[in-house]
Amino acid sequence: MRIAVFNQKGGVGKTTTTLNLAAATVRDGGQPLLLDLDPQCHLSSIPNAVPLDSSRSLFGFYQSARSLETLTHAWEGIGRLIPTHQQLIKVDSIFGKGPAILNKLRTGLDALDETIPGQAAQNTFIDCCPYVGVLSLNAIFACDLLLIPISTDYLSLQAADQMTRTLAILEPVLKRRIERRYLLTRFDRRRKMSEDIEDQLRQRYEEEVC
Repeated sequence: MRIAVFNQKGGVGKTTTTLNLAAATVRDGGQPLLLDLDPQCHLSSIPNAVPLDSSRSLFGFYQSARSLETLTHAWEGIGRLIPTHQQLIKVDSIFGKGPAILNKLRTGLDALDETIPGQAAQNTFIDCCPYVGVLSLNAIFACDLLLIPISTDYLSLQAADQMTRTLAILEPVLKRRIERRYLLTRFDRRRKMSEDIEDQLRQRYEEEVC
């Protein structure tokens, strides 16, 4: 399964969620693949995997048509990582938003599934950047499930509604409903606000709330 972790609001725990899901997959005997699709490079920085040469990162996949297989690095104890580079921020301005570029990541992951035996059966986790652009749209077009981290504060509740409106705009293009889950993060039962946010989310999104 391909899971994209995305919210248009920053600071809600996207990278932390991605990393912990990968660690849980390893604990259950899996070998996850992580993609850092955020030019801020937070996920890639954890194992000190940000390459000096941008062509050896996901930017090389977009700019130089390098295969995802050639960009994959082993991450001890976690699985495999395709790192990013700050140059990835240029993708929007270089390539625009045509259908070919929006489906590029999905096409690359399909090719990776064919190249590496068993890859299709493993979980792939995509850590997205906190804005709607070519990169996040690539992740949404490529994923089987969209995981939306919502930290337990009222601004994040508004961000959940904004995400829902964004997905409603995209679904006619995709010709399908985007499977999603709203994941509560930074939940503290000692704070009444945490309970309030959970109650409001469950009223709006019911079984899609984790």
